[in-house]
Amino acid sequence: MAVLTAACSAQSGGGEAEGDCAIVATYGDRTYTEVANVHFQVGDALGTAEFPPCNDTPGADDDTPGHETTAYAVDGLDPRIAIAVRYTPDEVMLLAIQAGGSLPPEVKNLTRH
Repeated sequence: MAVLTAACSAQSGGGEAEGDCAIVATYGDRTYTEVANVHFQVGDALGTAEFPPCNDTPGADDDTPGHETTAYAVDGLDPRIAIAVRYTPDEVMLLAIQAGGSLPPEVKNLTRH
């Protein structure tokens, strides 16, 4: 089972704190982070993933609740370096290992196309 966790940070704008949860996933004892602006093909389902609650607003009762989703393979990439998850009904995102803050070369190649 993959467990998705949200790393939360508060950003201020116009005097109010606005929450913003970064998408981070743990799958097969590895941690994956969202990669934006890439073209990829979703492969076979890997298993159940869980988005945990996002408590990005201190003291708020309306934080985003957790929910389950499916983790998918990404065509051409080993699941040990990248997976895909459905974040919303219309959005599938790529999550990749970022060891030392750098993307694996296979994932970097996707960002160049």
